[in-house]
Amino acid sequence: MNTVAPGNLENAKPLEFPIPSGVFAEKVVSVEHYTDRLFSFRITRPQSFRFRSGEFVMIGLPNAEKPIYRAYSIASPAWDDEIEFYSIKVPDGPLTQHLQKIQPGDTILMRQKPTGTLIVDALTPAKRVYMFATGTGIAPFASLIRDPETYEKFDEIILTNTCRDVADLQYGDNLVRDIVSDPLIGELTEGRLRYVAATTREDYPLMGRITTRVEDGSLFAGLGVEPLNRETDRAMICGSMDMLRDVKALVEKAGLEEGSVSTPGDFVVERAFVG
Repeated sequence: MNTVAPGNLENAKPLEFPIPSGVFAEKVVSVEHYTDRLFSFRITRPQSFRFRSGEFVMIGLPNAEKPIYRAYSIASPAWDDEIEFYSIKVPDGPLTQHLQKIQPGDTILMRQKPTGTLIVDALTPAKRVYMFATGTGIAPFASLIRDPETYEKFDEIILTNTCRDVADLQYGDNLVRDIVSDPLIGELTEGRLRYVAATTREDYPLMGRITTRVEDGSLFAGLGVEPLNRETDRAMICGSMDMLRDVKALVEKAGLEEGSVSTPGDFVVERAFVG
C-alpha cells in the first residue's frame, strides 16, 4: 500500500481548462493506493453539499473543455467533513486512466446533485440488513456502516466483501478495523456489525463467490443465522453487473421484494458504475 499524505492545498497545480459552471471544484486532500488496481482518495467537501449515506455523485477532472464524468459512490458518511471515494484503475478508462494519477492539491470536479438507491430509507425496517459487495462495490457500504442512522434502523449489519485476491480486501479490512475505535459510532457497532471477507481466486480462509455461499447456505451457517427470510432480513447489493443480476435473483427467490427511494421494500440494488 502506498499512501500519498495530505499536501499543501494552496500549492495546487494551475488548471489547464476553466471550471464548468454548475459543478463543485474541490481539492484532493489525500490519496491511498492499495494495489495496482485499487485506490481511494479524499477531497474537500463543499459547505453547501448535502447527501444521504449510500448515495453516489458524478465526478470528473478539469482536463478537457468538456470533462468526462462517471458515477462514484461516496464512501464517507453523511457527517464527514471530507468526501471519500474508492476506485478501480482502468488503464484505458476514459476517466480512471487519469484519475489514478491524482495528487494532493489537484482539482476534482463534482456535480452538485447526489442520488442512488442504497440508502436506508429505501428499505422497510427489519432485524438485520445484508450488504452484499464485490470489488469497489463496497464503497457505498463504507458510508452506510459509518452512519448512526443505519444502526437506528437495524439491529444487525452484515457486510460481505468478496474480491479476487487477498490484497483487494484491504480497503474493507481497514475500514472495519478502524470503525471500532471511531469516537462517533464505535460503540454502536459493538456486537452488531459483522464482516465476512472472502476471495474467489487467491487462497484465503473463506473462499467462493457470494452467490455460491448464499445458495449452499454456507454464508448463513458461518454466521449462525437462518437463511434469508423476508420477516427478518433486508439486503443491499452493489458490484459487477453479473453479480447484481445473480444476487438479485437469489434474494427474490427467498421472497424479498425490491424497493426504491419512493417505495421502500426488502432489498435495493445500485446500478451506477465506474469506468
